[in-house]
Amino acid sequence: MMDKIFYKTLLKNTFSNPVEIAFWDGETVQYGDGEPDFKLIFRDIIPKAELLQNPSIAFGEAYMDGIIDVEGDLKEVLTSMYQSKEGFLGNSKFTAQLLKKISNTSKRSKENVAFHYDIGNDFYKLWLDETMTYSCGYFKTPHDSLKTAQQNKVAHILKKLNLHEGQTLLDIGCGWGELIITAAKRYGVKATGITLSEEQYARVNERIKEEQLTDSVEVQLIDYRELNKKKFDRIVSVGMLEHVGHDHLPEYFHKVNELLVDGGLSVLHTITSPTEGASNAWIDKYIFPGGYIPAVGELVNQISENKFYLTDLESLRRHYAKTLDIWSENFENVLEEVRKTKDERFIRMWRLYLNACSASFQTGNIDLSQFIFTKGTNDSIPWTREYLYI
Repeated sequence: MMDKIFYKTLLKNTFSNPVEIAFWDGETVQYGDGEPDFKLIFRDIIPKAELLQNPSIAFGEAYMDGIIDVEGDLKEVLTSMYQSKEGFLGNSKFTAQLLKKISNTSKRSKENVAFHYDIGNDFYKLWLDETMTYSCGYFKTPHDSLKTAQQNKVAHILKKLNLHEGQTLLDIGCGWGELIITAAKRYGVKATGITLSEEQYARVNERIKEEQLTDSVEVQLIDYRELNKKKFDRIVSVGMLEHVGHDHLPEYFHKVNELLVDGGLSVLHTITSPTEGASNAWIDKYIFPGGYIPAVGELVNQISENKFYLTDLESLRRHYAKTLDIWSENFENVLEEVRKTKDERFIRMWRLYLNACSASFQTGNIDLSQFIFTKGTNDSIPWTREYLYI
């Protein structure tokens, strides 16, 4: 009885939409006026101590284990929880502060990357687009396909880099190589990609040979901090800074400063928090160990402290929500193939991850920011932004 009272008190203000709750003993209650938009089913009790200690992990694990089920749209449920100002999932500041103390050394960073990215290229191939691009797309129209949006994104970043033939380009966290290969083919630059993922490293090398670009593109299996005695005209990083960690942000920008030539330009594409940096305990445990979402203000301060010139900042928040919606749909469409190698708990984990991230972008909990900054002044950049849209 005490558990039921606790649950009812906890759930009363958790959703911004009308919801029906079914408890483990068959009782149902409704919160909010009007027809319920969805139904949440508790098949068993989640210990009160677990919910109070870390609601993110307790809720996430309960969904993974089938203790919680949803009738209706999972993303809509999560969006409703994020939009509720009194929702219990938003109260995780203690956990975020605790995670900031994690030190992402070179060894730990490699282990963290392997945890997420080395679960098999075949798995990612099932639901990513043909370019194998695992970051926010760029939708010029709402009807763009995922492949078109990813190609748009690469083209948009390459324009921001203001590349010229013969220049050198470093991609920190190059993924499966789409950006460096496109840059070499389209702009005639010498491109270097680095990654800590052995699966990505192997595939990028295959692509370089397939495209006959061995003279202009290379990939290294190396931590960015281990790059020495080399300078680049341009440096780009797409979706990698989230893995750096709070305590290592100064180290990242110091290294970019060291690797850039005077007058060089860098584009940073990263998930950001609108107010203060944060980590999510469930994401850290099951999806991205050691991850940290920096605040926009933190990154602007780092850019300033390293005496870079910030020349442009763009938000692509809605683009990432749409990208994640397509990934989620693709994932659901290939479950038969996924089940050949992954169990149901893994499937529920990834379903929750993709939908929770989309809901976070949609509600503005997190953002996607693209920064352009230069080492010293650079007057070769066009006077207006028109060059980005030609």
